[in-house]
Amino acid sequence: MRRGTGLLALCLALVTTLLTACSGDGGDDTVRLRVLASPDLAVLAPLLGELKDDTGVDLRLDHRTDAETKTPDRDRYDLAWLSSDRYLRLTDKSATREWQRTSTMTSPVVIGLKPDVARKLRAQVPGSRLTWADIADAAATGTVRFGMADPRHAGSGLAALVGVATAAAGTGAALRPEDVSCDRLRGFRSGQTLTADTGPALVDSYVDHQDEANALITYESDLLALNATDRLDERLEVVRPEDGMVLADFPLLLLNPAHRTAYDKVTQWLRRDSVQRQIMRHTLRRPVNTAVTRDARLREPVGNALFYPDRPAVVETLLADYGDPDRRTTSQVVFLLDFSGSMRGARMAALREAFAGLSGADLSASGKFTRFYRGERLTVVRFGGRVLEEKTVTVTGPRDLTALAGTVARGGYGDATAVWSALDHGYRTAARELAADPDPDRSVSLVLMTDGENNAGLSYAEFVRRHRALPAAVRAAVHTYPVHFGEADAGELRRAATRTGGRMVDAAGSSLSEAFKEIRGCH
Repeated sequence: MRRGTGLLALCLALVTTLLTACSGDGGDDTVRLRVLASPDLAVLAPLLGELKDDTGVDLRLDHRTDAETKTPDRDRYDLAWLSSDRYLRLTDKSATREWQRTSTMTSPVVIGLKPDVARKLRAQVPGSRLTWADIADAAATGTVRFGMADPRHAGSGLAALVGVATAAAGTGAALRPEDVSCDRLRGFRSGQTLTADTGPALVDSYVDHQDEANALITYESDLLALNATDRLDERLEVVRPEDGMVLADFPLLLLNPAHRTAYDKVTQWLRRDSVQRQIMRHTLRRPVNTAVTRDARLREPVGNALFYPDRPAVVETLLADYGDPDRRTTSQVVFLLDFSGSMRGARMAALREAFAGLSGADLSASGKFTRFYRGERLTVVRFGGRVLEEKTVTVTGPRDLTALAGTVARGGYGDATAVWSALDHGYRTAARELAADPDPDRSVSLVLMTDGENNAGLSYAEFVRRHRALPAAVRAAVHTYPVHFGEADAGELRRAATRTGGRMVDAAGSSLSEAFKEIRGCH
């Protein structure tokens, strides 16, 4: 009996020792920690064995595509290691407030261009320094066809989206709700031909479909690593946009405070000079330790680091507007343009200049984000006392824009101004378009430009009656954006905008060009 008791005690002691060695958090015993990780961290696998040998901490990484968009389960994970935790901190402040974080490396989101495209774009830009606006402009014309990870799932895709939207806003500050009240990225989005749920999957997709894209938007480290392989038909030129980049700092997050000691060991090890050099060699990401000499490929300055939005509504709007990158959405704008006699002369010249700017003549940064783009469906309705002419094109190239400009350039003026008849005509056009293509993602908006008061055709009250009689789906989907110009009745235009879910823009204090740019992308 005594012998059996001793044997049992010895077995229990051995089991306890083994369990402690596997999961303990003290002494020299191995500590095994469960880590929720972004797929971008898989490249560090070769270093984890050395980390375990040096610190006694065994990190077990679980790579998940939703790691950066879903709050970690603290009952399942002890740590999280992400490319960025900004989205989580923005959308779940209560859960993330207590987390300790340590940056482990950095990499900006940049653009890789095939050499011929890079040369073409640089030749068009003074100083050859490309911006997000230049890329958006080239995407709108079909010159740039890019791959980018889905911003709803991948940190690199969301960072790129924030970077482009910040450049489009032109404030140089963190995006505000008013900066994204209208979608300025539709031209940019029209150039996306490849996507994936993660950065690594995007790289693989690009390698397999190099004939479908000539640009790749992702972390600098991904592009440099890809260029160092033999997987490309031609290496990509790395472009760091002059108007700024969003930087990922790959934070290691402590979710379970009980493992603070092990966490400190890991972070101290990761930030050692020797380890930072290894991380740089394995990943081509920039070291956070400034004492480490950078690889020659990483010495290009990051430049202007863009601010991340500090309001959840901004990111939610960006993601909702951008939608599913796998789906091709169709947008249509119906321009209802006053061609009454009062528009002759300088006013008509201003209108034609505005359309030329939207067709690509406006080379300002804002002009590049608001220009007409490939795939967009455009209708121009000229009206006086009645509809004088109507022209619809789907933009495939310069010829379509020339045809549209020709409609705006033609003479032929009416002797009256039938504002509400024209708007009623616009709604009937929109209703036909929506019936022909009932895709819920389809966007149709009306832009009404007039310089005078209504003196022919329907009254405002009759227009309202007809608007109420439209199908509910049309009334909900189609909004009116009046441009107040000259002697037009601002009060009535504003009421029409409010009734239809749009808003009025006053061109009296600026110009028709600026007014049209202000409402581009509103829907």
